[in-house]
Amino acid sequence: MRRFLIDTDTASDDAVAILMALRTPGIHVEAITTVSGNVPVEQGTKNALNTVELCGADVPVYMGMDRPLLREPSHAYFFHGDDGMGGLQLPPPKRQPERLHAVDAIINTIISAPGEITLVTLGPLTNVAVALRKAPHIARQVREVYVMGGAANTVGNITPAAEYNIWCDPEAAHIVFHSGMPIVMVGWEHCCGQAVLNDEEMAYVRSLDTPYAHYTLDINRQALKACKEWLGLDGLALPDPVAMSVAIDRTICTSLGRYYVDVETASELTRGMTVVDELRVTNREPNIEVCKAIDIARWKETLYRTLR
Repeated sequence: MRRFLIDTDTASDDAVAILMALRTPGIHVEAITTVSGNVPVEQGTKNALNTVELCGADVPVYMGMDRPLLREPSHAYFFHGDDGMGGLQLPPPKRQPERLHAVDAIINTIISAPGEITLVTLGPLTNVAVALRKAPHIARQVREVYVMGGAANTVGNITPAAEYNIWCDPEAAHIVFHSGMPIVMVGWEHCCGQAVLNDEEMAYVRSLDTPYAHYTLDINRQALKACKEWLGLDGLALPDPVAMSVAIDRTICTSLGRYYVDVETASELTRGMTVVDELRVTNREPNIEVCKAIDIARWKETLYRTLR
């Protein structure tokens, strides 16, 4: 049984990724921690609790940092709706978040099972950065870390240079990327092109006629509109579920390279850019494993399997 810890700014695609982990045999989600990002942390916490409730799971949810380390919060209502869930305005969850702060939950979960916890981050890295500052030794005790964030020398989705999660809190990302944690970066580019769910594939998801399939499409209705009208994509892009599919089955990433990766924190023009030294021109020691390509058919089948 693999043991997952999920850190998330729960909006529509995060919720699908959480659902995937909860419904995958052989994975036990130890805890979910929430952070400010797509929506304020209080709303993201409610969204995570609702998703856990839908799956009938008994997983504690811990609320974390309500703002980036140095920046003002910048939420993605335009992409996910004012509730982060496509404007569905879901009823309040029955369960409340735990009283312990998410940062302490991250530390406690990792140190209680050294070498066993897979950390999957789906939002800005604020919680993880604070946890590392408070308990630096967790960098050596976590089994592996899958970061949905960044873009490996390609275009961004919030600015021309940067992906949203890293852009939100680049200082936190810089701390995490240079912490020594065993990180696999799954950039947002892997949810584009043929990896989007096109109209035919979304119709197939709807035809599954399960609560999970309907939930997936309903909460992503605003995201679908933004993907088509704002990003010019041919369907629904699901960056967090793509990253979760790689965390579930690492071989879905068909090309993986270890590189020196840094995060831009000083320039407003390129704020949050993940600079990947693919040609090794800096002669710096590689610090991140970068997913460079995925098996698109297998990513989609992994999603479908958890929605049936």
